[in-house]
Amino acid sequence: MGLALILVIPEFRNVGFFNTIGQVVLFTFVVCIPISRTGRMSYVDIAWPWGLVLLGIVSYIFSDGYWLRSLLISGMVILVGLRMGFGALKMWRSGHLDKELPRYEYQHIRWKKSGKDNTHLALQVDAISQGLANTSFLALPIFITASNINQSFEIIEAIGMLVWGLALVFESVADFQKLRFLIKMKKTGLRNQVCNVGLWKYTRHPNYFAEWMVWNGLIITTIPSWFALRDAQVNQIFWLLVGGGLIYVSRMMYITLVYATGAIPSEYFSVKKRPGYKEYQKQTNLFFPGVKKK
Repeated sequence: MGLALILVIPEFRNVGFFNTIGQVVLFTFVVCIPISRTGRMSYVDIAWPWGLVLLGIVSYIFSDGYWLRSLLISGMVILVGLRMGFGALKMWRSGHLDKELPRYEYQHIRWKKSGKDNTHLALQVDAISQGLANTSFLALPIFITASNINQSFEIIEAIGMLVWGLALVFESVADFQKLRFLIKMKKTGLRNQVCNVGLWKYTRHPNYFAEWMVWNGLIITTIPSWFALRDAQVNQIFWLLVGGGLIYVSRMMYITLVYATGAIPSEYFSVKKRPGYKEYQKQTNLFFPGVKKK
């Protein structure tokens, strides 16, 4: 439905078409074919962030808005994709994708509990749905902002960019702190320890929380351009649906990062693997940062 909405609005039709073609090619060769050969869904971790890079490039080339605003919003989503994309390539080269990642193993457990037998088809459906996200609701804030022809910027756009920037720094710091913790544990010979240093003291998943805030920053940046879209004589119903789509971006990213492939799936295995994790769960918030509980 989100993709249909993009393709039916004249301002988004061309950029939406070329982005869809690019995402189809990317996910076919990087995800769908490898899944059919190996039965592992971990390849999504390569295609999804590089799909964001592709989204940003296509948006800048084919959108008709003010060039500076288009460059900024495209650059923002490209940086998000590159940060995760290079990390995924490093994991692939080091052999971490030779086995299924825990969050995708958890999906197999869900399917087994629900009685779903055709896991080969389910894997493809899940992979394609993540590719469709890059063509539909995740593309909305980028396309809307890049279509805005106004050459003056509003304060709320600056606030959105600031939220995006702080969240990206927050996420990068969290990843660095965890990496440093793992290196230290490896040097000292300690195994299956709980990372509760730095930002990890205040939330069990600071990286997931920050990723959610990155997208909220993009959404905030989009608000003035959404109102400008109404002035561009876009059908009122379509305009309202686009606004609902922006809210849907935040909601779906939260559901994904907490329940689908984020916090809950990873903790299923952490509890089994790390003896101190249950105590960590009692003392530290799951997603939103907060002080340690007594």
